[in-house]
Amino acid sequence: MSLPQTFCYFTLGCKVNQYEAQQLRQFLEELGLHKASPKEKPDVVVINSCCVTHTASAKTRNYISKARKLNPDAKIIVRGCLPESQTGEVHDINNGIYLIGHQPDIARKLIEIIYDYTAQSQAVDAISKPPLVHKIKHKNNLPQTLTPLSSFAGQTRAFLKIQDGCDGFCTYCIVRKLRTSLYSKPPSDVLDEACRLVNAGHKEIVLTGIFLGAYGHDTVRRNKWDPNTPSPLAQIVDQIARISGLARLRLSSLEPADLTPELLDVFTRHPAVLAPHLHLPLQSGSDAILKKMCRQYDISQFLSVIDTLKSTLDRPAITTDIIVGFPGETQDDFQQTIDIAKKVEFAKMHIFPFSPRQGTPAADFEPKVPQHILTRRATELASLDSELSLKFKQQFINETASVIVEAGAKGRTQRYFALKLPPSLKKGSLVSVTVTPQTLLKADPTE
Repeated sequence: MSLPQTFCYFTLGCKVNQYEAQQLRQFLEELGLHKASPKEKPDVVVINSCCVTHTASAKTRNYISKARKLNPDAKIIVRGCLPESQTGEVHDINNGIYLIGHQPDIARKLIEIIYDYTAQSQAVDAISKPPLVHKIKHKNNLPQTLTPLSSFAGQTRAFLKIQDGCDGFCTYCIVRKLRTSLYSKPPSDVLDEACRLVNAGHKEIVLTGIFLGAYGHDTVRRNKWDPNTPSPLAQIVDQIARISGLARLRLSSLEPADLTPELLDVFTRHPAVLAPHLHLPLQSGSDAILKKMCRQYDISQFLSVIDTLKSTLDRPAITTDIIVGFPGETQDDFQQTIDIAKKVEFAKMHIFPFSPRQGTPAADFEPKVPQHILTRRATELASLDSELSLKFKQQFINETASVIVEAGAKGRTQRYFALKLPPSLKKGSLVSVTVTPQTLLKADPTE
């Protein structure tokens, strides 16, 4: 039997998933495999799964079916959150599929699966080629963990995971059961990896984590944090912002309480580098619903943070997540969400119809919002999102914006909205562009 030579991968879900997919891509290349297109019938297909919603789980299953059709003989590996799930979804896909969750010895597992190592007697260094394989002399020398990223292939901006895990109590969220162990990457490792990414040509880095604000803490529950301890997140952000050659640093999702005076002070110290774009999940504009969700803030606290943010930064882009149709959500609760959205003037709202996940408390909450009402509310909120998004962008018309060029003759400003660009501009370059009605993209494409 010939040894695997090629691979491809599909990735669903969050920025953390995308970072981990890049780690896996890099590791397979270190083993000597070559990335191929799906149509080339690669020997190994990796699906980086997501199951935060029913839709995400369905997409994962669709990719599995697609991979089987592309090459029935390929080794199909499903990794990430879905294999960690204890639902029937896992058992349904387990036939002939290799499942890898979030275990720390993922590198060893990958080698054993790809090369059938457990069924072979020869040493793994007989597999093929360097730079990694020649270091493996015996099964006891198999690497355990994946290596830090040296580049984020195919993208101009690079995601850098610095935190993992959650022990929170949000009643709708399955992630805390799938990524149970909190971990913060040591500052020296974060800085080393960030420098690698900058040296690879990435002018923008996006810091990410399952609960980014808990960086440096052993719990996400703030009532257990020492209020006298300096913010580890603010400290690492300040250090990264000083890296020579880094043009832009962006933070992914934060909770309102994460925007401490210390962190905001870092933003004011590095205005040219730190993007004035904060993603703060609201989830609902109703205190009654937030309480049922077990969120760690109420509306008055959320709005207080927004006021501070707007008084500190110049017209920051504030984006958010909102769950529509949470069990028990009344029309008044929904109207409060509409009112808060208008008050904050979000630059972008990511709208999620409530998706009950087996194993979460909210899956059993009553009363359920009828589907036709849920759909109507989601549509109404999406219409408001389009209105608010356009209003936010229009305030920058005739101003000059710094843009990092992406594929497809477009690029993103510091405030994350996309602009049309001349096709002659080099991907990855940093350019100054005048914002006009003609350059504004109505849709908001993702890289």
